[in-house]
Amino acid sequence: MTLQEADRYFIHTYNRKVVFDHGEGMHLYDNQGKKYLDMGAGIAVSALGYSNETFKQGLKEQIDRLIHVSNLYYTEPSIKAAQLLCEASGMDRVFFTNSGAEAIEGALKLARKYAYQKNPHSKGEIIAMNHSFHGRTMGAVSVTGTEHYREPFEPLIGGVSFADYNDLNSVKALITEDTCAIILETLQGEGGIHPAEPAFIRGVRELCDAHDIALILDEIQCGMGRTGKMFTYEHYGILPDIMTTAKALGCGVPVGAFAAVEKYAEAMCPGDHGTTYGGNPLATAAVCKVFEIYENEQILDRVNEIAPYLEEQLQRLAEKYPDQISDCRGMGLMQGIELKIPAGDVISKALEAGVILIGAGSHIIRFVPPLIVEREQIDRTIEILDQIFA
Repeated sequence: MTLQEADRYFIHTYNRKVVFDHGEGMHLYDNQGKKYLDMGAGIAVSALGYSNETFKQGLKEQIDRLIHVSNLYYTEPSIKAAQLLCEASGMDRVFFTNSGAEAIEGALKLARKYAYQKNPHSKGEIIAMNHSFHGRTMGAVSVTGTEHYREPFEPLIGGVSFADYNDLNSVKALITEDTCAIILETLQGEGGIHPAEPAFIRGVRELCDAHDIALILDEIQCGMGRTGKMFTYEHYGILPDIMTTAKALGCGVPVGAFAAVEKYAEAMCPGDHGTTYGGNPLATAAVCKVFEIYENEQILDRVNEIAPYLEEQLQRLAEKYPDQISDCRGMGLMQGIELKIPAGDVISKALEAGVILIGAGSHIIRFVPPLIVEREQIDRTIEILDQIFA
């Protein structure tokens, strides 16, 4: 099928330029047989690359057993996946969703329910961050700190105000007696690849403790090993009250989750929240298999070994082309280069050359490759970018 035929049937919310057919390791192949090196991992999803045999076999075995029974019942994969995620995150209880945006919705509801139990007259105010991104559903858009994502869909949910990321005083200035939650990405993705400064995120944690406010950390993109620890907040020596995860949690199988410490988790009771498909046996079998492969193949060690090389090569590229690259930043295998020229032009030329890159705003190229990336693939990416910038 051609792109023109495909465009005829889809609502036009993406500018798609390729029809992909299959993948193997770090590479994707289009329906014409062209090979592409994928440095975007399906927007930080395919952490294990493509066609991992252990992962595929685990899914096939689960398909032969059970795909869906509804959340009126437990299944063995869901119980095991919940245990693995709680142990990995430091949280006490989990709710599985179909996506990251749904995980954000659940996290917001949980924070407001806790505040309601304390005070039924609470306004449930939420402090979010400017230039943040939390998803496309109405609640998630409401706490996304970029106006062009919000404006076409207003009025959104009320009681949301925006502080400046890495500016603790701007957060303090917004706290009221009705504040029930502060939500932020531990490492901002769509907003430009900005890691949290240690003093900032620890200061927010202290504010939440002092005022009995829920700290919600969005680890949907930066979690699941991408920065060298299973979750990025581990770098800072803190725990959130509620965390959200998705993307690499299922490595391509649609699954997300929000998890909470007991104090907040126990605020929910039967009927407060639900999902038909979330956490079904197939999705949670994928979660179990992902954790198994991460351990057996020492994925975190691989990230910590290879990430400094990616960072070093991007820095060299920036030093070589100061008229086009203004900054490099990130953590682990979540890196970005900020350009003085439109990122879209560079990304399009890289795609033509067989390297998949993605943006983060109009002037940022985001590097979120599968966590199995090797030096030769980083070298190939830098080679193509070198040619483009030259």
